Amino acid sequence: MRFKEGDKVEFIWIGELKQGVVTEIEETKNAISYQIKYSGEMGMTWLDERDLLSPAPVLKVPKLVGDFLENHSKEDGHTLHDLLCDLLTSRDSLDENVYDWIMENNNENGELLARAWMDGYEVEKEPLYYVKLPISKRNEATDELEIINMCLLLNIQSHETCISGNYRWVDKLKRTGWRTKLTEAQIKDMPEGDAYWQFAVPVRDLEGES
Repeated sequence: MRFKEGDKVEFIWIGELKQGVVTEIEETKNAISYQIKYSGEMGMTWLDERDLLSPAPVLKVPKLVGDFLENHSKEDGHTLHDLLCDLLTSRDSLDENVYDWIMENNNENGELLARAWMDGYEVEKEPLYYVKLPISKRNEATDELEIINMCLLLNIQSHETCISGNYRWVDKLKRTGWRTKLTEAQIKDMPEGDAYWQFAVPVRDLEGES
């Protein structure tokens, strides 16, 4: 398999599986060699192409599942049996939410939970949304009502809200606590959050707009 600079790779070094990054490539008519930077005594080594493997992709799980796994980690002495027992018997809201997530797709999600606990995982980034609210405004030129889209702003420190006609400008004021890009939970946790959620639009759907 061909690799390029910056690729992550795995290889066997003195009987142990190591992970490293390709930093340089040398190619001849008969072979390709890669310089690999890795964590170890040498820190750098040259290996032939046949000695390298692509690492298995890291499993990705939703944040609620990541929180559940963190509370049942092997490092804290928990076993997979402990995790499954808590999942089936606990009345904790987090456990119940993870149970509901598994039941959405019992075979795939149940296997993903077990594999993530055993092999490691990364938490998926939560989708972000703009809340675009249709507001009635009188056009002074025509003296008629027209509908314009306004964006909901949330101050994550004070939980105040306001609206603006521009959903981008506030991104420059993050240090003040104001946000236009919000998670589903942030939207639904506001007063009238369920109503606001009806007007939520994924950020990626608007990123291409001028």
